[in-house]
Amino acid sequence: MGSISEGVHAVRQAMQAAPPYAVAEALRDAVTLHFAVERVEVLLADPALVTLRPVLEEYAPGARGLAIDGTPAGRTFASQTPQREGALLHLPVSACGERVGVLSLSFGTPPGTEAVEDLQEIATALGHILCDAYRITDRYHRVRRAARLTLAAEMQWALLPGCGHQGDGYRLAGQLEPAYAVYGDNFDWACGPRGLILSVTDGMGAGVEAAMLTTLTITALRNARRSGAGLEEQAGLADEAIYSQYGGRLHVSTLLMSFDAETGEAALVDAGSPRLLLMRGGQVRHIELEQQLPLGMFGNTAYTEQHLRLEPGDRLIVASDGVYSSRSQGGTEFGGSSLESLIKSTRMQPADEAVRTMIRGLLDFRRGMEVLDDAVVVCLDWTPDPKPGSKPSGPHPGRERP
Repeated sequence: MGSISEGVHAVRQAMQAAPPYAVAEALRDAVTLHFAVERVEVLLADPALVTLRPVLEEYAPGARGLAIDGTPAGRTFASQTPQREGALLHLPVSACGERVGVLSLSFGTPPGTEAVEDLQEIATALGHILCDAYRITDRYHRVRRAARLTLAAEMQWALLPGCGHQGDGYRLAGQLEPAYAVYGDNFDWACGPRGLILSVTDGMGAGVEAAMLTTLTITALRNARRSGAGLEEQAGLADEAIYSQYGGRLHVSTLLMSFDAETGEAALVDAGSPRLLLMRGGQVRHIELEQQLPLGMFGNTAYTEQHLRLEPGDRLIVASDGVYSSRSQGGTEFGGSSLESLIKSTRMQPADEAVRTMIRGLLDFRRGMEVLDDAVVVCLDWTPDPKPGSKPSGPHPGRERP
């Protein structure tokens, strides 16, 4: 058995050399060879973020999996910190801020601190390798699913850039619901050296038609963005593309945002968009932007940016109409005090777990009611590194002063 550092290097090499569909087996064989590990399991989170599903001992389709809520492995996933469960050690598996799953290891003798640190390095390397493997093999997609996705949901999930990202000075997360049958709502983002560009779409219709509309919208926005267009031009080009295809019969409510993580400055285009909320100092308020026409309603529409400046520690939440318009059995709308209270309850949670908490709260709120619309929640936390002598940014001198 080599030293711990040699063991980390050997396990990484084994995973990198393995075919994409056999990464978990390569990890298992190398870890048990170079560490005092008796048993290995890789657990992947299902699309709804309700269960963790094993790769090495794959469940049959429809099996329940291991619950995220109320289990040590689930606490590891939620908190992104190692958890011990008797002879088991659970380590978070993530990549660039996106939670992937959990690496569970069984020991005859409890590992020391250095061994845990080295094994956490391996778990992180696994996260990156699995994210690459998703593009090449279907194995991990099949493992993750507790049920079959609808065709529309398959299209929507294929569009996503991921469900979480940690950049320099910010953290970002999003989630779709119902995960296995979503059809019109989506989100997209792209990071850069100073920050990110984000879009949240709230599409019309149902089923495959809604998914096709969203696919056209996201692709048109990406095409404009990757060609160097600013937000206003991105919105205009996507508006023209959608109108050209549907002639105004279908359109897409969209929020576009460009965020500078160095200054906290956000530029926004509100095209009949999903709602925007800000939590600052534990207090939640709605950000009222000037609504402009949804993309594709008339074509050849000119869009105008608005500006918002965040302060360090701010949390920005984008919620689609499927969140706001949901009603309880008593007829209460979720988008009022219920949503604000739920957002406040996430104050101590990171962005990814805050989004999961909001979605669970939505599901509990509308329990027993027919689901008439899908929903998306996106959360952005601005957490810049403090600079000596720096002062918090004040409100932007423009229209909105949160």
